[in-house]
Amino acid sequence: MCPGWYRIRAADTAFWHARPMAGDRPWNEGELLGFDLETTGVDRFSDVPVSYALVTVVGGSVVRRVAGLVDPGRPIPPGATAVHGITDERARSEGRPLGEVVAMLSEALADAGARGVPVVGMKLDYDLTILDVQCRRADGRGLAARGFTAPVLDALVLDRHFDRYRKGRRTLADLCAHYEVAIDNAHDAAADAEATMGVVSALCRQFPELCAQSLADLHRRQIEWHREWATSFDEWRRGKGLTPLDSRDFDWPFAGEPTAVGAA
Repeated sequence: MCPGWYRIRAADTAFWHARPMAGDRPWNEGELLGFDLETTGVDRFSDVPVSYALVTVVGGSVVRRVAGLVDPGRPIPPGATAVHGITDERARSEGRPLGEVVAMLSEALADAGARGVPVVGMKLDYDLTILDVQCRRADGRGLAARGFTAPVLDALVLDRHFDRYRKGRRTLADLCAHYEVAIDNAHDAAADAEATMGVVSALCRQFPELCAQSLADLHRRQIEWHREWATSFDEWRRGKGLTPLDSRDFDWPFAGEPTAVGAA
């Protein structure tokens, strides 16, 4: 158990007791932790969460959802509200303080890593970087320093690699449509987290070699696959006379940070 767990409100404590993953089963049949944030904007280095979700799946079934609103301590831009529907008034009246949520989420992810449970999400270099930045702002310690060692499974990175020549966009809604995964309330953090796990499950069915690999190997390979994609995309942008990618865009799962997480 991570130090400081007692600071989490009682409604969240059941999250920590999900059934552990059996060691002799393929990872997709064990426990997975879906993670998603909705935020004040799209800059992962300056924007902050306004809602969060942690969705535990065991053997393909949802066994726990921990989700809620966050009071970001700043106005939510109208453009962000138009996407996720969260207003300043709702965030202030219903949301938990930002620092409290950051501590809870970082402890949840560290706990997952300690139990060998993979963290699953969509474009996790965005969500994990936001959380890492907020951790550092709180006390100077990022997620890794707080004990996060979980392997990460990113639906976007996996889809780009295993179906790289498919035409069209690859937003979560697009992936759900392609893999026939229901998503009833897009841009709700819990709905997005659950739908993303459905996409990863569909990827495993379509590409059996995906779930035949170990989680540690998959984590390392996603680092390489993301960098290969970013290099190709950057070359395309330069060829079109567009602004090159930020150097931090080549890194995964944390932008601009070491990528040793999950390597053990």
